[in-house]
Amino acid sequence: MQTNFTKKQLEDSNISSAEEILRKCVHCGFCNATCPTYQIVGDELDGPRGRIYLIKDMLENNKPANAKIVKHIDRCLSCYSCMTTCPSGVNYMHLVDHARNHIEKTFSRPFFDRFIRSLLSKILPSPSLFRIVGYSARLISPLKFLFPKKIKNMLKYMPSSFPDSKQENKEIYSPEGKIYASVALLTGCVQKIISPQINDATIDILNRHGVEVIVPRKLHCCGSLNHHLGKEDLAHKSFIHNINLWFHWYEKKKLDAILVNTSGCGTTLKDYGYIFRDHPDKELRKKAKIISSLAKDVTEYLGKNIKLDFIKKEKKFKIAYHSACSMQHGQKIHKQPMDLLIKTGNEVVEVPEGHLCCGSAGTYNLLQYELASQLLNKKVSNIEKVKPDFISTGNIGCITQISSGTRIPIVHTIEILNWYTGGEKPKAISFL
Repeated sequence: MQTNFTKKQLEDSNISSAEEILRKCVHCGFCNATCPTYQIVGDELDGPRGRIYLIKDMLENNKPANAKIVKHIDRCLSCYSCMTTCPSGVNYMHLVDHARNHIEKTFSRPFFDRFIRSLLSKILPSPSLFRIVGYSARLISPLKFLFPKKIKNMLKYMPSSFPDSKQENKEIYSPEGKIYASVALLTGCVQKIISPQINDATIDILNRHGVEVIVPRKLHCCGSLNHHLGKEDLAHKSFIHNINLWFHWYEKKKLDAILVNTSGCGTTLKDYGYIFRDHPDKELRKKAKIISSLAKDVTEYLGKNIKLDFIKKEKKFKIAYHSACSMQHGQKIHKQPMDLLIKTGNEVVEVPEGHLCCGSAGTYNLLQYELASQLLNKKVSNIEKVKPDFISTGNIGCITQISSGTRIPIVHTIEILNWYTGGEKPKAISFL
């Protein structure tokens, strides 16, 4: 794609990066063939190619975003299916991030939209606030008919309970025997409140195989949520805090990895090095690069670094594996979790049209409820076609979204692996 940025514009590293990405696009349209929103809406501007043209025009002409641009960029899931499909290697992820930052700086959204987005940016990254809002939501539930449609839709996703973690609230979880490795674990802001059993299972399986687990108490949200909302300043505060904290533990414990069992967070962690590539603080640049290199999905780490001791069980199950977009497209991890699941001795099947998003996508199911619901219905229909006993996935967002549309139980992949290596059977499938 031909571009016409000025020399002065290209002095900005973000614009320079955007130009480099834009030049790789050859207008082929392969991306539209796998774009979930384009499949539903059928509008060129709701596919990656159309959005690229909008972004190019906005950045190249250095003009404020308008309502039309914002509408179509907001409809993007950031599932990155287009990047898996693209034959030219267009890094749409970084391009749409630049666009969202520009939108946030140049476009004034309607008051209610600003209010909702601001609310989400404060509540979801804060476990304590989320818990308070959760309890409050239960109290006001009988009056939800009084609220605007968007608020009512959000209330649907509030959990009915907040289960307790079975792990002690410690910073270091050590195995009983010899320590073979030390890792840090990112436990996820919402996940640790609504599904603490995922982190319990992660710590359990790692400890049982001789891996020491560090869960830094002062760790903040990974920053993904605000990053994708275009709230660059808030996101970067979280990024920098966490980078410095993890680097401290990296030096103190000689960390082998920083493990993530919330794949959306993992995609962002692995991008820290890029985000801070031109930061004036050379030390921060170095730290960010190291932290990104240490970031691993928990299944990625287990598959490569640990010889799991699987236990054979008499009863066999049919497991439908849902590959979260942030795993298969964002991190290019698809085969590893399935290979581990197959080692349990169960039948593991892929979901038809597995490359398409379930509609969760961070805050997408809250901000774009109608489109997210259509994607959910399509995903559930494809899952039910394979008639599984239960579903496995590696992302809490997908678990929350898919479970709202089907009675088929869904569990995190690490819960299954933990069960088949000596841990507890996941509660969600205890009746099977």
